[in-house]
Amino acid sequence: MATPAAPLSVEELRPRLPELTLIDVRTPGEYASGHIPGAHNVPLDQLDRAVPALRSVTARGPLAVVCAGGNRSATACDLLADAGVTAASVTGGTSAWAAVGHPLERPAEGRAVWPMERQVRLAAGSIVLAGVLADRVLPGAKYLSAAIGAGLVFSAVTDTCGMAKALAKLPHNRRPAAAPSLTATLHSLEN
Repeated sequence: MATPAAPLSVEELRPRLPELTLIDVRTPGEYASGHIPGAHNVPLDQLDRAVPALRSVTARGPLAVVCAGGNRSATACDLLADAGVTAASVTGGTSAWAAVGHPLERPAEGRAVWPMERQVRLAAGSIVLAGVLADRVLPGAKYLSAAIGAGLVFSAVTDTCGMAKALAKLPHNRRPAAAPSLTATLHSLEN
């Protein structure tokens, strides 16, 4: 078991980009909509597959992990530490990087995809609203809203998000056809 490295701000990250390997744990759709130059996409739900490659990366130099805002990258760093891999989370993520005016790399086939946190808020809010409105016609539909509320509480307490895992599987969050596969990304990291 390793200890996660101290988090990096985007200002600390920028001069260190040439010396470290940067892993973006957002969904492939989010990654394709704009990522920090040089970042490799390894979605959080596929991180366990990447542990051997990331272990070999850390043998050659430091590893940093980024997401949209910093929550998923912090989770990834904890998971990697449990697997014996030391990595630093980028505080504020890609959003903070872009907010201070640093460039984002966008592949030609990239399209704008909302960050996962925003997708979860839209889905949860829509289901809660639908449950409340449907209860006027179908008594008991409000329990759907209660179930989503309970799920959100569970998500906050456990720092996990089942809804995000489900939303990550939607077509707009998947890897674009022209993007390298996860297998190709892991192969490039190992070499």
